[in-house]
Amino acid sequence: MHAPTAPRSIDQYLRQLREALAGQDPALLQDALYDAEEYLRAEVATAQQQTPASSEADVLERIASTYGAPEEVAAAYRTTELKVTAALRTPPPPPHRTGIGRFFSVYADPRTWGAVFYLLLSLITGVFYFSVTITGLSLSLGLAILIIGFPFFLLFIGLTRVLSLAEGRLVEGLLGVRMPRRPVTRVPGSWWARIRDMLTDRRTWTTLLYMTLQLPLGIAYCVLAVVGISVSLALVSVPLAALFPDSGIMFGVDGVNLSEYLAGWEYLLAPLAGVLLLTVWMHAMRGLGLLHGSFAKHLLVSPAAE
Repeated sequence: MHAPTAPRSIDQYLRQLREALAGQDPALLQDALYDAEEYLRAEVATAQQQTPASSEADVLERIASTYGAPEEVAAAYRTTELKVTAALRTPPPPPHRTGIGRFFSVYADPRTWGAVFYLLLSLITGVFYFSVTITGLSLSLGLAILIIGFPFFLLFIGLTRVLSLAEGRLVEGLLGVRMPRRPVTRVPGSWWARIRDMLTDRRTWTTLLYMTLQLPLGIAYCVLAVVGISVSLALVSVPLAALFPDSGIMFGVDGVNLSEYLAGWEYLLAPLAGVLLLTVWMHAMRGLGLLHGSFAKHLLVSPAAE
């Protein structure tokens, strides 16, 4: 297997870096490509200002000795990613030998609480994302007949990309799914070439789809979370209705106090059912958080194959 030829342009360098990171997480690939392109273009521009006669190939040859060849940069990113992932990963709960221990260990798993918080927060973020998306699209269509219509639409698309990075930080921090920490690499060439690439990029439109779907998803997540907590705590508090009949505590529906129809042993069974229901609900919320993280990664991250 022969060694790859030294890159003669920034495009070749990025292509070799992409090949060297083949099989890695698409979010890691997006970050590495952005960092490399930003550094290389800045160095080439500085060198050509100081020595106008120097070509891009000559500058890249000098940079390779300091920044590193694409294979060396890829190896450094893989090593750094392993260290950062290990440092940021929350410690897993201690293993349990029994099925009951594993069932109730969900309360000691930080991913569970992160998922619950994200699902409750998704109603607020969903309303915000939906409002920005619908308002931006509506104004873009309304201003399309004016000269400012197209620039406004491009500004709106840029805003959605910034929001997608912010959403990625929430998803990674609360759901534990690796998301990009850098925007998509810029396309070399004229402004029209960059605009054309942005409008033909699948991620531009999947980001808009994600922002729009966050409202119905946020409503569904919040309803599931609130209903699960409410029903579970209501079952747990059933004995209070018997211990304090004059306290006003009631377990019932539509004004009918169901606690009046419960036998003594059923008062003890209801809290047990509430604890079991809450535990099952916690498992479901953790699974739903992982599912949403995968959904967000699919729509907000540029595919590595592109």
